[in-house]
Amino acid sequence: MFAGRIQWFSELQSTNDVVATLAEAGAAEGIIVSADAQNAGRGRFGRSWASPHGAGIYASTLFRPDAAVFRLVTLAAGVALVDGIHAATGLRLHLKWPNDIVTDGTAASRKVGGILAEGGAESDGRPWVVLGFGINVLSASLPRDLTTRATSLEHELGRAVDRGLVLAECLAALSQRYAQLQSGDRQAVIADWRDRAASTLGRQVEWNDGAIRRGIARDVDEHGALLIQTDTGIVTIISGELQWL
Repeated sequence: MFAGRIQWFSELQSTNDVVATLAEAGAAEGIIVSADAQNAGRGRFGRSWASPHGAGIYASTLFRPDAAVFRLVTLAAGVALVDGIHAATGLRLHLKWPNDIVTDGTAASRKVGGILAEGGAESDGRPWVVLGFGINVLSASLPRDLTTRATSLEHELGRAVDRGLVLAECLAALSQRYAQLQSGDRQAVIADWRDRAASTLGRQVEWNDGAIRRGIARDVDEHGALLIQTDTGIVTIISGELQWL
C-alpha cells in the first residue's frame, strides 16, 4: 500500500499537519510523510511530543476508511506498530488504550511510542484519517524530565536499532491490518488488540465526567471503545483522558 509513496524530510513542524493538507487537497490514501525531526510534534490533547533529530521515528499516513471501521483505525495501528517493532527488533511491547505503546502492563511501565489520529471528511461526507505515530528509538532521545515515564527501543534492548528497518516493518504491518479492517475482518483486529493489551486490561483507571470516577478497565467493544467496570455497572468510554492507576 505504501510502496513508492513516502515523502521524507529532514525537519518539519508536524508530519500530521503536512498529511492533513495533502488529504484536504485530495491525496490518495497510503501516502506517508516522515521526518528526522519535528519542531511541533504533538500527542493527544495538544501535548508536545519530543522529536529530536534522528532519535526516533516520526511519521504520518493517510487513510480513507469505510465509515464502519473509522473508529477502529487507531486500535489496528496499535497492533501493527507492536507487531512491526517485534518483527524488526524481537522486542515484545504492550498496548494501553487508546494509543500508547508501553513496556508492560504495570503501573511502572514506560511509554515507547504513541499514535495520534486526526480526522476530517470530504464534501460527500466520506471520512479520512491522518494517522501519526512516534517511536522512541535512540537511548538519548528523551528529555530528562520524561525518563521516568518514557523509554526507547535501544534502552530496552541494550543495543543499536536500525530505524529504517523498524519503520519498514511497521508500515508493512499497518498495510496488512488496514486491509483486514477494510475486508470486514474487524473481529480479528479487535482480538489481536486484546491480546497485545492483556497486561494492561484489569488495571484500575480514573477519569472525570463532571466528578472523579474510578473503575477497572475490562475490555473494548466492537467499535474500539473502552469498557470500564464500576460499582454501578459497565461504563463505555469513547474518548477522553484516563489516568491509569
